[in-house]
Amino acid sequence: MMDDVRWQAVLERDARADGRFFYGVRSTGIFCRPSCPSRRPRREHVRFFDTAAAAESAGFRPCQRCRPEGASNEERVVAAVKQAIDEALEPLSLAALGELAGMSPFHLQRLFKRATGLSPAAYGRMVRAERLKDGLRQGATVVDATYGAGYGSSRAVYEGATAALGMSPGAYRRGGAGVRIRYACTPVRLGQMLLAATDRGLCALWFGDDAAELVAQLAAEFPRAERVEDATALGSYVAAVEAYLAGEPGLTELPLDLRATPFQERVWTALRAIPYGEVRSYQEVAAQIGSPSAVRAVARACASNRVALAIPCHRVVRSTGELSGYRWGVERKRALLEGEAGGAALDQPFR
Repeated sequence: MMDDVRWQAVLERDARADGRFFYGVRSTGIFCRPSCPSRRPRREHVRFFDTAAAAESAGFRPCQRCRPEGASNEERVVAAVKQAIDEALEPLSLAALGELAGMSPFHLQRLFKRATGLSPAAYGRMVRAERLKDGLRQGATVVDATYGAGYGSSRAVYEGATAALGMSPGAYRRGGAGVRIRYACTPVRLGQMLLAATDRGLCALWFGDDAAELVAQLAAEFPRAERVEDATALGSYVAAVEAYLAGEPGLTELPLDLRATPFQERVWTALRAIPYGEVRSYQEVAAQIGSPSAVRAVARACASNRVALAIPCHRVVRSTGELSGYRWGVERKRALLEGEAGGAALDQPFR
């Protein structure tokens, strides 16, 4: 794992990285697991190690909170299963993994999901998608990257990996070049709205005060795509948003075309499951996705959402009930929540 990937795992307190590396903090002389609940150190104070023994040899002491020097039997089982999936050239069945772990497939499924937030099958899909991305980034042909990642056929990669890439493998290899994005700007009750979509689904739904500024942001977000202004093609999306702003739920059913990390996918799926008119705290969302300590990472995933309303990040608030930051302005967030709570239309501009 590269250090920037390791650092991201530390920031997110990602339990899936436990056992794969350890980090030491120079200012304290202590080393920890990635999922340690202690306060995150400054990046410049952190040093990474492949093993606990290497950290101790470098003079670091084990943390008394996460106990990185030892591992429970469950942790050893999860680590062994993850390693088997990481090294497999083709998908492993749950039965085969259960045999490796020495437990029933049902028990293994529960244990693995509790520890990582993913089922063994979902973890395997994530691993194959990352292998595919690495191969494409390094210039491999789509065919070579497909089979090198562990996909058994071109059909499998286009069905399974395209969702993770946010575009076809060929387009991903070209850095997004060749992807056509249709967009339109229109005034709505929340100010100016920009909608953009590929043939697969919505890739941007933004609010602002200036239409030209929103279009410029779209160009910066998708610099190599073909961007075409086409209000007619986006008519159904515009109508769906206007219906939502008139008090009708159902916007989360729109098809989406997004690139996301596995963690973002988990958070965004949880957000789309929050019922209309209800809210959740960042802590509740973190617990729901199986990463109760990753509250800040959940907040970052909410902030990185590119499709307002369709992924309703406005329904996530602080544990006190106070409104926190919103990519499109806290006042818009307040207006949306007040409208949903009463099932009412936003009859007046949000300001």
